[in-house]
Amino acid sequence: VQLQASGGGLVQAGGSLRLSCAASGRAFGSYVMGWFRQAPGKEREFVGGISRSGGSTYYADRVKGRFTISRDNAKNTVYLQMNSLKPEDTAVYYCAADHAPGIATMTVSSGAMDYWGKGTLVTVSS
Repeated sequence: VQLQASGGGLVQAGGSLRLSCAASGRAFGSYVMGWFRQAPGKEREFVGGISRSGGSTYYADRVKGRFTISRDNAKNTVYLQMNSLKPEDTAVYYCAADHAPGIATMTVSSGAMDYWGKGTLVTVSS
């Protein structure tokens, strides 16, 4: 599967953005999906994950309550709604997919994903 994230941009602190990740190929619904980010000079970190059906989501503590992941399997797309953005949310955001069975929270949160897309830059100004 090929993944492409989009929707990044410049936003003021307190604002919102919605990122999209479009997947090519079939069987998008067979992948668990995750969002990750990498800030300048820092290691990549887990943001959140979503199960195949979209019925289960989980988040890093730093974004819990502010970010929401959803997916539309008919459109082969996963979304990341980001609200109440902070300057420390500034990063390149990546989506990733994996075949791991079950909800796969350990796999996704560890970043051990099978497929990665190109990122999209989010800049939050203070």
